[in-house]
Amino acid sequence: MSDAIDVSDKTKFAMPVRNLISLIASVGVGVWAYFGIIERLNRIETNNILMQADLIKNTEFRIKWPRGDLGSLPADAEQFMLIEHLSGEFDKLLHNIETGKAPFDQQQALTLKFYEKRIEGLEGKVEILKDNVAELKAHNGTSR
Repeated sequence: MSDAIDVSDKTKFAMPVRNLISLIASVGVGVWAYFGIIERLNRIETNNILMQADLIKNTEFRIKWPRGDLGSLPADAEQFMLIEHLSGEFDKLLHNIETGKAPFDQQQALTLKFYEKRIEGLEGKVEILKDNVAELKAHNGTSR
């Protein structure tokens, strides 16, 4: 009893055409879905690689820019020069004030005498205005 099936390149079998077409269509859909998934994975992997590169550059910039390792803007350099100049001027004025050589007489705006004169002038003008108001009240016959 030999139940062995002899299969060779000359073996024939019968299959309906619709089964053959559905089999080919199923294989086609499977191949299309497989390559679609592979393409989607490749796109996601590429985006991940690009984001990693951007993240590394961003981290490097975020760390090095405040330190000045990447340079500075021309406006920053100008501001630093102005700050240094003002700091020197402030140190000179502080030294002059501490040694009693402050330029009080040369720049009247910094002296108490200047403000004293201004206040006296304003007080005089207020007195004149008060006299004028009192004179007007007396002239009109009204009193308070």
